[in-house]
Amino acid sequence: MKIYFCGAAESVTGSCHLLEMEGVQEGDAKARVLLDCGQFQGSPEQEAENYEAFPFEPQAVDFLILSHAHIDHCGRIPLLVKRGFKGPVYCTDATADLLPIMLRDSAHIAELDAEWKTRKAARAGKGPVAPLFTIEDAEAALKNVTPVLYGQQIEPAPGVKVVFNDAGHILGSAILEIFFTESGVQKKFVFSGDLGVEGRPLLNDPTYIKKADYVVMETTYGNRVHEAGETSLKSLWTIIQNTIRRGGTVVIPSFAVGRTQELIYELAKYEEQAGLESVLKGVKVYVDSPMAVAATEVFRKNIADFDEEARKRVLAGEDPLDFANLILTSTTDESKAINEDHSPKIIISASGMCEAGRIRHHLKHNLWNKRNSVVFVGYQAVGTLGRTITDGAKSVSLFGEEIAVNAEIYNLEGFSAHADREGLLKWARGFEMLPQKFYLVHGEPDSKQAFAQTLRQETDIKNPIIIERICEVDLLTDGSETQTEQAPQQTLAPQPAAPEAAVDPDDAKAAVEKIETVQAHLDTLLSAAREKLGKAQEGGADAESYAALKNVVLQLEKDTIRLASELVDKK
Repeated sequence: MKIYFCGAAESVTGSCHLLEMEGVQEGDAKARVLLDCGQFQGSPEQEAENYEAFPFEPQAVDFLILSHAHIDHCGRIPLLVKRGFKGPVYCTDATADLLPIMLRDSAHIAELDAEWKTRKAARAGKGPVAPLFTIEDAEAALKNVTPVLYGQQIEPAPGVKVVFNDAGHILGSAILEIFFTESGVQKKFVFSGDLGVEGRPLLNDPTYIKKADYVVMETTYGNRVHEAGETSLKSLWTIIQNTIRRGGTVVIPSFAVGRTQELIYELAKYEEQAGLESVLKGVKVYVDSPMAVAATEVFRKNIADFDEEARKRVLAGEDPLDFANLILTSTTDESKAINEDHSPKIIISASGMCEAGRIRHHLKHNLWNKRNSVVFVGYQAVGTLGRTITDGAKSVSLFGEEIAVNAEIYNLEGFSAHADREGLLKWARGFEMLPQKFYLVHGEPDSKQAFAQTLRQETDIKNPIIIERICEVDLLTDGSETQTEQAPQQTLAPQPAAPEAAVDPDDAKAAVEKIETVQAHLDTLLSAAREKLGKAQEGGADAESYAALKNVVLQLEKDTIRLASELVDKK
């Protein structure tokens, strides 16, 4: 088995890894599996890498497994299709719902960027510039998407099985388990994707994997410890109170998918915070991002993936993603009107790193005013406008104008969707059997180096392998992956993962608990549905609500029959 590290090798963007497995396909001796196909983001030099040829033949890839819908993990899928890939794209059902939003927006930005470069080239007497990919390319890629449930085992190719586990990073994010048999021996490969933070609102905690032969793990915050989420939330409340009281505006650059919905969820609970109701009552909270508005609807559609607290709110009849003074804006005129309103307010807008989107307009209108506050709640990559501001710049250029940075600047890392060093360490410790190879990717060089040292000192993983550049590795031979200075080989010989039991006892226990949870809610919900449909008979329900409820009931009927079929004893 070989793995080609094709992205997220030198930094945190461009996630893309190709697995090549021998002897698992009939006819063809190899199965070629692509893990993610993300865009490089950050500096102009990093973004230029998006235009380079893939270090593999796209048409030779059998299928793609996508960990989640962030652009640095999915953003080059349309380009992959444009260049010849024709296989399926497997991802969780929530990720499949988010992909149309993400890829169409990315294509739109690529087309606008190409138009701007073409105009600039024309003035220099040069020819037109083609976009990285087009809306048509994005639509073609979306036709290949195949949704999968968490915990569902699929067999996308003969001899290869895949399971998606909740990574707790964003809605639909997954840790990937890939099972295959090579040379008559069963093997298991684990790709962490991006790992989330325990105890975050809306999402479940990351899944811990017990066994693996080979692991590829992210290290975004491998050298950092976040402020506790509760501490950052209290800081946010304090910043909002102080800013509103002095007549200012709070501007929050936020990723449209994940962070924005988490902020909405927390802000919806302001009435529960002592002293906040009097300050925030009547203060408008704008979510100014068409993508964030669309993503919020996807969150509502995928409530089943929420954590227990959020599901309880839904089951109690609440909408956890709405409150009285929340205003979702989509049109350009609505966005412009926000900055014409000089009353105290909160603006949440994308993009989170301030590289594109409406947030740049809001920064232009608010950065110069010392009454205002700008609150960063996510990772800021090197080379981005967000990183420039958080690093202490006194002024920045926006739309050809130099803007003074007089607003108060805050960086609340407790809102990060990425696990910090302690979270990463806890996940790595979850392996009860020592993996044969443990690769570190998706981190800045100092972060990967620091986390590798942490693993050597605090776990039995004594020889983690740091991936520093795009490269090829043969997992079955020693030494071929030695592209960086490594610690001495561990004295404890790695043990191959034992063949998976027919039924994992812990997995069976979790399934029983899930049945109990479903059973506890089903009677109440079916009674409520019966009552609502009864009102429809009397003309008391709108057509859209009725159609949505009827569709759920029809699917429930189908799943009930399917469950009955599975309970029949097989001969």
